[in-house]
Amino acid sequence: MTDSTQAMNDTQLRVRAIAALKKELGMASTLRFLALINQNPTDYVEISRQLYEEQQLDEIFTRAKQNWKDEERWKE
Repeated sequence: MTDSTQAMNDTQLRVRAIAALKKELGMASTLRFLALINQNPTDYVEISRQLYEEQQLDEIFTRAKQNWKDEERWKE
């Protein structure tokens, strides 16, 4: 987490996320993605399985712990 994300409100988060999608996917694919997210029910369990399928549980927990430590550091 960078210093600029520390005090980000919900609107700023949305704007930055859409900008990141646009940069990675282009405008047409970003709009298509957003439409899909809003139209179709999302199976977050299946998404999680796909994201983590090649990883060991201890790797996931190690990264999670580090992220929690980083977030706590930014709150100070």
